[in-house]
Amino acid sequence: MSWLSNIPPGIKNIFKPKDDSSDTLWSKCPGCGEMIFQRDLDAAHQVCPSCDHHLALAPSERLALLYDDGAYEEIELPDPVTDPLKFRDEKKYADRLKENRRKTGQQDAMRAAYGTVDGVGVVAAIQNFKFMGGSMGMALGEAMLKAAEVAVEKRAPLVVFAASGGARMQEGILSLMQMPRTTIAVQMVKEAGLPYIVFLTNPTTGGVTASYAMLGDVNLAEPGALIGFAGPRVIEQTIREKLPEGFQRAEFLLEKGMVDMVVSRADMKSTLSKLIRLLIKERRQAAAALPAAADTHKPEAAPNANKKPAAKTKDAKKAPPLDKAAE
Repeated sequence: MSWLSNIPPGIKNIFKPKDDSSDTLWSKCPGCGEMIFQRDLDAAHQVCPSCDHHLALAPSERLALLYDDGAYEEIELPDPVTDPLKFRDEKKYADRLKENRRKTGQQDAMRAAYGTVDGVGVVAAIQNFKFMGGSMGMALGEAMLKAAEVAVEKRAPLVVFAASGGARMQEGILSLMQMPRTTIAVQMVKEAGLPYIVFLTNPTTGGVTASYAMLGDVNLAEPGALIGFAGPRVIEQTIREKLPEGFQRAEFLLEKGMVDMVVSRADMKSTLSKLIRLLIKERRQAAAALPAAADTHKPEAAPNANKKPAAKTKDAKKAPPLDKAAE
């Protein structure tokens, strides 16, 4: 060891450069390029105060923003299957999973929770884009099914916050199988007469868009969110043309009728609360009207000229209603 590098620890600490935490104090807005004090950005739930650009919001922050008093019960999801195909590209898929689990603190790309939104019980499923781009694999399919089952069990609406690059290529056909599986999960909720609402965040693309993300009773989107199947770069390379400004963004899709509302993060909870109450009321009214509608539309029996009218007697008993006939 050289005497130049053999420095006693005490002296080394004196000359050790201090940590520069300026990168944690300020963030640059991707929309307008302005430097924002991180504390102000956190207070605004990751929305730029200058241009209203919506930055990514961590699932835990979104859950706290959604539920009353930030209180919710985490839904335990099935253990994910690790690397069923033993896939490897630049690194092993199993190693990628370990790395993303360590980085995000999640087992996979989706979390689910139950809590109240203005007093109404709601199940929420949230994708984390930081976990392998929010990609849809077997674990996400299981998470969606579990969230749907809990929603049906608790008679609660299901709200999904989508953020994904699409199907997870490391799981091949097993990933694509999650498209019909998640669609079945959505159908379970709808057949139970419960509202299903989707909140599309930036970005929502690929197989997620082609399945559960566009099946909501109401489809909402955050401002500026990229929503589509193939991304704009892929489309431009395919058609060899420049796409129009704002193509595939939330506002463009609203104009074309692909989403129902563009809702800022500040209005997320209040808008969802109103929609949930409206949809619940609508379903109750529809359910209450079903017997009346059935009586109104009873087909009249065709007259039979050869049949004699039944004789009326005092002892004739009234036929029981159909719902009592089997008792």
